[in-house]
Amino acid sequence: MNKILLIAVFGLLCLNNQAQAEETSISLTQLQQSAIMDEGFVGILADDKSGKTYLKISNIGEQFIYQTSLPSGLGSNDIGLDRGQLGETRLARFERAGNKLFLKQLPTNFRAITENPLEALAIEEAFASSILWGFAIEDSGSDWVLVDASDFVLQDIHGVARRLQSQKQGKGYKVDKTRSAIDREFTKAFVDNTELQATITLVGNEPGNFVEDTAPNPRAITLKMHHSFIRLPDDDYQPRAFHAKSGYWSIQYQDYAQPINQPITQRFIGRHRLEKKDPSAEKSEAVKPIVYYLDPGVPEPVRSALLDGARWWNEAFEALGYIDAYQVKMLPADADPMDVRYNVIQWVHRATRGWSYGFSVADPRTGEIIKGHVTLGSLRVRQDYLIAQALMAPFANGEEDQALMDLALARIRQLSAHEVGHTLGLAHNFAASNYGRASVMDYPHPQFELDGESIVAPNAYGVGLGKWDLAAIAYGYQEFDEAEEAAALNSIITQNDANGLSYISDPDARSAGSSHADASLWDNGANAVDELRDMLEIRAIAMRNFGSANLKAGRNWSDLEEVFVPLYYFHRYQVQAVAKWLGGQRYDYGVKSASQQTPNLATVPAEKQQQALRIMLETLQPEFLQISPETREVMIPKAMGYARSRESVHGATGVGFDEVALAAASAQHTIGLILHPQRLARIQQQSAVDSSIASIGTVVAQLHSQVIDQQHSGMAATLHQAVVDLIYSNYLNLLANGDVAQSVKMQIMAALLAEQKYITRMQGKARPGTAYHGFYNYQANRLANLDTGVKETMISLPKMPPGSPI
Repeated sequence: MNKILLIAVFGLLCLNNQAQAEETSISLTQLQQSAIMDEGFVGILADDKSGKTYLKISNIGEQFIYQTSLPSGLGSNDIGLDRGQLGETRLARFERAGNKLFLKQLPTNFRAITENPLEALAIEEAFASSILWGFAIEDSGSDWVLVDASDFVLQDIHGVARRLQSQKQGKGYKVDKTRSAIDREFTKAFVDNTELQATITLVGNEPGNFVEDTAPNPRAITLKMHHSFIRLPDDDYQPRAFHAKSGYWSIQYQDYAQPINQPITQRFIGRHRLEKKDPSAEKSEAVKPIVYYLDPGVPEPVRSALLDGARWWNEAFEALGYIDAYQVKMLPADADPMDVRYNVIQWVHRATRGWSYGFSVADPRTGEIIKGHVTLGSLRVRQDYLIAQALMAPFANGEEDQALMDLALARIRQLSAHEVGHTLGLAHNFAASNYGRASVMDYPHPQFELDGESIVAPNAYGVGLGKWDLAAIAYGYQEFDEAEEAAALNSIITQNDANGLSYISDPDARSAGSSHADASLWDNGANAVDELRDMLEIRAIAMRNFGSANLKAGRNWSDLEEVFVPLYYFHRYQVQAVAKWLGGQRYDYGVKSASQQTPNLATVPAEKQQQALRIMLETLQPEFLQISPETREVMIPKAMGYARSRESVHGATGVGFDEVALAAASAQHTIGLILHPQRLARIQQQSAVDSSIASIGTVVAQLHSQVIDQQHSGMAATLHQAVVDLIYSNYLNLLANGDVAQSVKMQIMAALLAEQKYITRMQGKARPGTAYHGFYNYQANRLANLDTGVKETMISLPKMPPGSPI
C-alpha cells in the first residue's frame, strides 16, 4: 500500500513539474500581444512587463559575425577598459540541438579551401569549435525559433572581471543582475545587423588603486556592454594578398588544402571594400564610399582639428581616381557609435593620459573591414601643449599662448589621420621619419628650432599625408584586373624600393633592445646622432631660459615641476634612436626574386657605432644632468591642495624637489640602453666577426674612462656618484638575469672585477670627510666577494615619468 501511494505521489509531482514547465514557456503569439517587436537580421522582442528580452532567430545554420564591445568605460588607461573599446570578432552560427539553441563560435585559423566537401569536413572535425551560449527554445516555427536572451545579454561578455583579476585590480567581481538591465534605446534590429546593449554592474572585493581612482564605488562597477550580430558580406569582395612590405596588417590562416609545394599559411591584408562605379573611367565616384563619423562630444577647436586630420586621407583616394570615395562627417544625433554600420572616431576621457587606438571589425574569412572604430584619448593634446610650454617659455610678456595651441592642434590633426589610417588597414611605419615626414603612420616628435636664444616651432608637425601613405593606399585600394593584380602589386613594391620608401614596423622598432638602426618611436631626422646633437642644444637653451616665463598667471608656483619634467627629459626618445646604432643593423622585409637573390642585411659601420656611444656618454656627465641655481630656486614643494602625480619627480627628499632622483632617471635611461642585454649580445657577436666594431670590453672601458673615472665637487659629485652607482647596479643585474647570454655575462664579470680593483685603489686615496670617501667605501663593500657568487636578486632601478604617448 505504501509503495502504491509513493508511486502515485511521484507521478503527481512529475505532472506538476511538467505543468510548471509548460506555464513558464511562452509562445511567440502570446509575446507579440505585450512585447515590442523589432524585425531585422535577428528579431528582438522586448517585454517590458517581465523585463525580458527575446530573440526571434530565423537564420539557423547561417554563418555571421558576432562582435562585442564596451560602449562605456572605466576611465583608467592602466587597466585599459575604454569607452568604445571593441572586443573579440567571432565567426559564429546558431545551431539547434533538440530543445536547445547553441551560439557556436567557429574556428577560422584552420581551413581547407577546396571543392571537396569531405576534405573541408575533415578540417571541421579536426579542430575544436566553441559553444558560447545555450538558449532554451521557448517557441518555434518551420523556419524560426524563439529564445529568452535576457541572461545572455546580461553576461560579462567583455571579460571585465578577468581583466581586473589579471591586473590585480580586484577579486571575485561578478554580474549583479539586480543592478543590471537591458538598454532598450540601444537594442535594435536592422536588416543586416542586430544590436543588443545592457548596463552591467559587477560587484566584487579588493579593488586596486586604479579602480579606486576612477569608480565612485569601487566595489560596484557599472559599465555598458554591447553585442552585435552582423550578416556576412556577399562573396563579391576580392581579398588582396599581403606583402610584408605593403604596410598593412594581415589576416592569416592555415589552409590545409594547399599543395605540398605551396605555403600552408595564407595571408591577406585588411581593407575596406571600395569599387568605382565606372572602372574604366580615369575618375569615378565609388559604388559605396568609405564614410567616417566624428563623435559630436568633441569640443572645439579640437573638433575641427580632428575633422581636418581625418580628411587628409581623401588625397590618397583622389590620387587613385576616386571622387568623394572617402568622406568624414559628424555623427548624426540619433546614431549609436557602436552600430556596425558606422565607421566612427570617438573622443575618450580617462583619468590619466593614455594611448589612442584604431581598431576594426573585419570579416575573419577575407579581411574585409566592415567597421572602423577610432578611439582618441582626450588628454594627449594637453601633453603637447605642456611640452611646448616647457620649451618655448611663452609667458614672459603676457598670457599669449596661441603658439602652444597651434602646436597642440597640429598634433591632434596628425593623430586623427594616424588612427584612421589603422582602421583603413595600415600598420605603423617607424622608418618613415628617416626620409622626411613621409608618413602619418610613424610616431612623430614635435620639431623645435632655435631663433637666437628663443625656441620656436613653426613646423612642429607635418601637414597632410606623406609619400609612404600615398604608396600604401595605392597597394590596398587601387583597382586592377584580376589577371594583372599580382604583377601590379609587385610593381608597387618595386617602385617603393626604388623611391627609397623604406618600411619597418612594430616588431623591429618598439623594444628598447631592437636592432634596426632606422626604426624608432618619437624620433626625427635622417641622422639620429645629428638630430640628438640639435636637441641637446635646444634643451640646454630651454633649461637656461626656464623660470617664471614658463608658468601662466594664476597657476601655482608648484606647478612648475610638471612643466620642467618634459623639458629635462626632452632628449629621451632621440637617445633611444641613437642607441639603435650601437650593435645595430639595417635590413628590410624583402622576398627572394629573380632580381634579388640575397637579402638586404648590413651591420651599422664601426664609426657610426662609436659616434652613437660617444654622444650617449655625454648625457651621463654631471654638467648635462645638473640644473641651474635659478631653476633649483623655483622648484618649491607642492602647495596645499596640490599633489605630485605620475608625471612628477618622486624621490627621497619628502615634499622637496629631488634633483638627484630627476638626474638618476635620465642617467638610467641612457645606461639601460647601452647595456641592454640584447644589444650587448649583438655587440659581442658583431665584434667577433669585425674587429673594428667596439666589443663589450671596449664599451665598458669607455664607460669607465669617460664616466666612472672622474672626480667632481658639490652637486656635480653627488650626481656623478649616482651615475656610477647605477652603472654598477646594471652590471650586477646583468649577472643576475637568467635571460642574459653567458658570453655577455663573462665580459660583464670581467668588467666588475676590474671595477672592484679600481674602487680598492680609490678607497685608499680618498681622505675622510671628502665627497668620495663614503662613496668608495660603500662601493668597495658592495662589490666585495664577487668571486664567491653573484646575488640573484635584481636591483630596482629608477624610471622616468611616463613620456609616451605624446
